[in-house]
Amino acid sequence: MLHYDIVVIGFGKAGKTLAAKFASAGKKVALIERSPSMYGGTCINIGCIPTKTLLVAAEQHLSFEEVFSQKEAVVSRLNQKNYAMLQDKSVDLFDAEAHFISNKVLEMVAGDDRQEITADIIIINTGATSNILPIPGLATSDYVYDSTGIQQLSELPEILGILGGGNIGLEFATLYNQLGSKVTVLDASDTFLPRAEPSIAHLAKQYLSEDGIRLLQNIRTTEIKNEDKKVVVVTEDETYSFDALLYATGRKPNVAPLQLENTDIQLSKQGAIQVNKHCETSVPGVFAVGDVNGGPQFTYVSLDDARIVYNYLTGAGDYTLENRKNIPNTLFITPPLSQIGMTEAQAKEANLPYAVKEIPVASMPRAHVNNNLRGAFKVVVNTSTKEILGASIFATGSQEIINIITVAMDNHIPYTYFKHQLFTHPTLAENLNDVFDL
Repeated sequence: MLHYDIVVIGFGKAGKTLAAKFASAGKKVALIERSPSMYGGTCINIGCIPTKTLLVAAEQHLSFEEVFSQKEAVVSRLNQKNYAMLQDKSVDLFDAEAHFISNKVLEMVAGDDRQEITADIIIINTGATSNILPIPGLATSDYVYDSTGIQQLSELPEILGILGGGNIGLEFATLYNQLGSKVTVLDASDTFLPRAEPSIAHLAKQYLSEDGIRLLQNIRTTEIKNEDKKVVVVTEDETYSFDALLYATGRKPNVAPLQLENTDIQLSKQGAIQVNKHCETSVPGVFAVGDVNGGPQFTYVSLDDARIVYNYLTGAGDYTLENRKNIPNTLFITPPLSQIGMTEAQAKEANLPYAVKEIPVASMPRAHVNNNLRGAFKVVVNTSTKEILGASIFATGSQEIINIITVAMDNHIPYTYFKHQLFTHPTLAENLNDVFDL
């Protein structure tokens, strides 16, 4: 049996970061990844990086073939860069699928080859997998794809259907609409972007509709089937026919291959691996990081999990899940919608003393320079403590601007500070002067 100081299962953001850091510190480290195509993890290979590369290429009006060729070049480059990084750190990389035999013993399976491996510390970083709803025909019909499969199409579907109106569904709707597909989004929710400020969600729906995307709410799908090389979606009210269908109905922690029933590792009611404030499971010395532990499914949260584990295992342990601060997020539609903290409704529900202000992007000089008047800024502040409670930035470059607000919130900088902050001109960020002038 092979023995290591640390074994990492999964080549995701947290796993590769921990493997590299501990190897640099002189530990004997192994990383197990079941597919070379996933070196670097979900973000680099099938998630954030390829999808945003596709969006940027589509905005540059490249052809379908050029867009996907550019994506493949970026993914291949970063995949190999991640492989080389671990090789440079002398991490032993095993191309195999790992499952638990007992609490601290794993079996690696690669074809007919099997090898047992154990370690003082085991780190689970197996990510998430597509959530397949129990809709008859969804898993068995042709021309139906998840967010990974939709990136492998050899030709552009003329008519594309999307099940799900969340981040993944709307980002792919934006992409394929720009590429020339006729896109229909079938959303089971009766509210468009229910976690966004209603006024911002209204604008987003307006813009997506203006761009030609058909957005349908409160759709109850009863069956999916094939007819004449089409995929047919049968709902309670109507039947829709598409050349391809993307199901974007969320992702769930990828725990099934681990065979955790052979261990004392506990799962939550939602099927995620339960962890304490140090990301440690119910088995001492076994940690779960990234999407698999049920936290927010963002690459930067996975990286933060790595910080927490490294901090704990190197002796300090003073940075934990309990003192993690604000988590911003961005929906990459056109323009991008970035959010952090509370909405106005949440501040009201919490019975906080609050004030809000919303200003349209059309009132901002830089928007006229860009010839793009879409969007709005909205902020929610505490009138007693002067702290920022939340913000929605719906504008070109919002994914950058939101980080300024994150820093302010994390460091308890009062919103009044922004009224007199010097920003370069002409920029959209300078309008933080105005929106925080409450």
